[in-house]
Parts: sequence; structure tokens; C-alpha cells
Amino acid sequence: MSRLEVKMPAQAQAVIEQIYSSMERRIDANPPGLCPVDMTLNFLNLCQAQTCGKCVPCRIGLDQLSMMIREVLDGNPDADILDRIKTTAQVVVDSADCAIGIDAGQLVLNALIAFRDDFEEHVKTGRCLGGLEDAIPCVAKCPAAVDIPGYVALVNEGRCADAIKLIRKDNPFPVSCAYICEHPCENRCRRKMVDGAINIRGLKRYAVDMAGDVENPPCAEPTGKTVAVVGGGPSGLTAAYYLALMGHKVTVYDMHKKLGGMMRYGIPSYRYPREKLDGEIASILSLGIEAHTETKIGVDISFEELKNNFDAVYVAIGAHTDKKVGIEGEDAQGVISAVEMLRGIGNDEMPDFTGKNVVVIGGGNVAMDCTRSAVRLGAKFVTCVYRRRQEDMTAQAEEVEGAIAEGAEVLTLHAPVKIEVDAEGKAVALWAQPQIIGEMDKAGRPRPNTASADPIRIPADVVIVAIGQAIEYQTFEAAGIKTKWGNLVAGTDTKTAVEGVFSGGDCVTGPATVIRAIAAGKAAAANIDEYLGFKHEIKVDVEVPTPSCTDLRPRGRVNCRERAAAERKNDFVCMEHCMTCEEATKESSRCLRCDHFGYGIFKGGRVDKW
Repeated sequence: MSRLEVKMPAQAQAVIEQIYSSMERRIDANPPGLCPVDMTLNFLNLCQAQTCGKCVPCRIGLDQLSMMIREVLDGNPDADILDRIKTTAQVVVDSADCAIGIDAGQLVLNALIAFRDDFEEHVKTGRCLGGLEDAIPCVAKCPAAVDIPGYVALVNEGRCADAIKLIRKDNPFPVSCAYICEHPCENRCRRKMVDGAINIRGLKRYAVDMAGDVENPPCAEPTGKTVAVVGGGPSGLTAAYYLALMGHKVTVYDMHKKLGGMMRYGIPSYRYPREKLDGEIASILSLGIEAHTETKIGVDISFEELKNNFDAVYVAIGAHTDKKVGIEGEDAQGVISAVEMLRGIGNDEMPDFTGKNVVVIGGGNVAMDCTRSAVRLGAKFVTCVYRRRQEDMTAQAEEVEGAIAEGAEVLTLHAPVKIEVDAEGKAVALWAQPQIIGEMDKAGRPRPNTASADPIRIPADVVIVAIGQAIEYQTFEAAGIKTKWGNLVAGTDTKTAVEGVFSGGDCVTGPATVIRAIAAGKAAAANIDEYLGFKHEIKVDVEVPTPSCTDLRPRGRVNCRERAAAERKNDFVCMEHCMTCEEATKESSRCLRCDHFGYGIFKGGRVDKW
């Protein structure tokens, strides 16, 4: 017998790995509408199976927790069952030997707090509190509730113009979202359970590029009502679009030179070509919407005038001011905000960074936009400084990877402490303190703590601060709109405390995504229409193809290709290529048509109108 043998993976272990992989995909998909109590039990059982079982809290305590939650699900449990679950879970947390058992017990405690109503409903009535309101996962995750399976099916049949019409029922910016949407719909695509999420944004890009100009639907008969929209960004223009379709007379006021909001003044043209944005805005205005640019409320026209001259007002001013880092030297020459830089680029006023060292502070998408723009503006060296790890960045992973591919450095776990200034008051360097990763915060990201290391000096002729945006709320606060933490306060129905005044988008939620702003504008249009005494319906006369889900085999996802990094980093030309016809057909055929075969069948299919 040999002393040692080379271990080879057993067939059983290979199957286990497949099970783990499939489980990971299914958990990651996590479609809405699942019973939280059932999910808690399933996850607890997994945790129990993964413990070593040497300590009593894990070996016996987790088993007892599992049986008690099973009692809750099976019906007719003891009246004190929830108290016993809480007590047992707390004992596990307090006495388990290792973090694995402690984490499992804490999971149950967190579930009892977060899903208390669901647990109580099971105890009292023996049924799940949740329903099937969120029937189609991708549609449920889209803030604007766009009919995604419908337009994917239309793309599959080559009916791209009809796909655009269907999208416009819920979103008047199909082109914008085709280029820049963060596609939250893909995060819950049920196809992830099989292989990978459908490239929904890529298919939308194919549809808008192939369809060309698509006529808007006809407007309803004029109502004689007037609505003022303050802010010409995605939220304001969305509300204006649907209100115009409903027959109301809409006037848009915006303080910038051109309409578009952060789509123009926050997103560089290499991501979203300006001619595409201009065309989409022109299409919206063609409904008879009147627009006044370079008009600031409170300066060029008072808010009282708007309230007196219009039947309703929608405030969607976005978040267009910068936030300060609060470090020494921040007011030096050469220190600029991301808002200032991107606004200049949006107005075709390109800064010259030729031969300069540029440092960007921040880790979000805006920071990446500044980093990649600085590369294109001729900077000698670009460094993005972030106080957490790369995986903790709020920027999309592909944006970070793209910046690195274009030659920028992403310096993580370094917190800015001061900006070094020369005798002439110009910035010459950023000093950053190394960090060490610590405990998780409430958002589930590990906190950075100061490391036992000396600060480092990063040469910087230009320092760009990209740590967030703020709202110019003062004029509207003075007019009676409530504010909280610098944001305007409005309900989920977009109504404010002021009669006839509605508000939504970034000025209410804080800086968010384009699609969330669009969703707010859509909600505002519906509620303003109702406030004015009407109930117009927005619908579309497009027949969605009959489902024929035939290709069920696992296969790869089609990703959109990009121009080579060495080429694209030298200009602001769009960096992403559109899918080919063959690719779009292949990718769209992967759709499982959950509007028919999935959850959607239980609620009666799609929402045809709103």
C-alpha cells in the first residue's frame, strides 16, 4: 500500500458541486412573491446541514428551531410558538461556539422582526400573507413596470417598432434606457435559475436601433387643464409626456441650457450619444409640450406664479448640486465637483486635462463617469480613490472594469485626508489614509477603519469630488413643501403637503437611477390626471406573440460587445456595439415567457393599461 495517494474528486462530490451551483443561481434569482417564512425555514435547514454539530446550540438548538418553524407552516401551532422561536434563537446566538451557528440564530431573529406579520398570519390563519401581486419577476423589479416579456417576444419576431410602442406605454424613454438603464429587471430574471439572466437591456438597445423613429400615439381630446412641470429631466419629461397624451396642456421649466437633466449633465456621451437623447426629447416635445429653458424658479419666475397660473404643478428638479468631502484644501484651485465637470461636458464645454494627474474621489457610477471622462480628456494619469474595497463600490462592476481597462487606477481602501496646496493656492496632491476593512454596517457592507499605516501622497493637478449630489430645495421649502434631510417630502402617490403640487424623482428620493425617476413621473401623471378630475387610460394597440417556449436547454447569454479600450479611450463616441440580428434572435429566444408559463398565468397575464 502506498504511503500517500493523489486525491481525485469523487463523482458524488462533483454532483454536490452542481447542486451548490444550481442553488446559488436560484437564490440569486429570488423571484418576488415567495413566502418569507418558508424561505427562512429552508435557509435554516441549509445552515444546520453546514454546521459541524459539535456544540449543543447548533446540534440541538437549530434542529429545535427548524421543527418550530415547520409547526408554524403546517398550521395549528401553540399560541406561544413565536416567543419560543425567539427565545431559542437568542440562546443559539448567545451560546454557539462559532460564528456559523451564531449567524444562523441571528438569521431567525432578523426574520422574526422583518416578517412578523407573515409569521403571525401563519399562526392565526394557517396561510401565507403574501399574494401574487408581483406576478412576473422582471416586470415587478422594473420601477416603471414595463412589459418586458412582451417586448422581448416582439423583438424575437423582428417587430421592433411594435416593441418600442409597447415600452412607451410605461416608459417614454426607451432609447435612454436602452443605453444607460441599470437593468434591475435582470437581477430577478427566472432564466437565472437555468443558466443566466436574459440580456434585457441589450435587446432593448437592438429594438431602438432597428426600429428607428416610431410615432407617438395620438393625444386625447384637450381637457382645458394646464400643468406646470418644474425640471426637464427624466421624471419631469415622463410626467409631461403622459399628461400631454391625456389631453392636458403642459409647460416645462428648466434652469439649464438644454433639457435632459442628469441624462445630459450626468452621463457622458460615450455611454449615451447626445444625438440619441436630443431625438428622444424632441419626440416627447412633439406632443405639444411647451418648454422654457434657462428659467429658474424663484429667480426668473416665482413658485406662487406657477400655482396661480396652472391647475397643477409637478416638481422634479433632480439633484444638481455637489457635496463636499470636508477635508483641508478642498477649496483650492484645481479642485472641482463631479457635478460641475459633467455639467460642462453636457454643455460641450470640455475641460483640458492634457498631461495632468487627475484624482477622482468616490466609488459610485458618477465617480466612474468622471474617471473615464478624464482619461478621454487627455489626462496623463487618472486615479480613483475609494475608502472601501472594489467589491463594495456602488458603481456597476462593468463600469469599474471598463475604467481599469482604459488605463485608470482604482485605489481602494484609502480615505482622503487632505489636499496639498502650493504657494499659489493650486492643488498639487491628495493625501490618503490607508484603511482596513471592519465589521458590516446596516447595509451589509463592511466598514472601513483607519489602518496602522502612514498616509500616502498621490500627485494631483486636478481633484474631482464625486461623493454624491444634493438638492436645491430652499425655494420650494419656502413655498410650503415639506423637506427632510435636504429632500422634498412627497408620498408614494407623489402628492406634497401643498394642494395641487406633486413631486418625485431624485429631489424626493435622493440621487437614484433614471428608471426610478421615470417611474415617479409616470405615477405623478396618473395622480395629477385624477386630481384634475379625469381618469384617462394609457394603453397600446399591440398584439404580443403567442408564447412558444421551445428552447429550454441551458446555454450562454449574449453580451453586447464594446470597442477596444485602446480605441474608445481617445474619444466620446459610443463605446458599446449593438447586437446583431442573429444575436438578438438567439438571446430573445431564451425568455421563459413568465407572463404565460410562470407566475403571470395566475394573475391573468399582463397589465394592458393603466
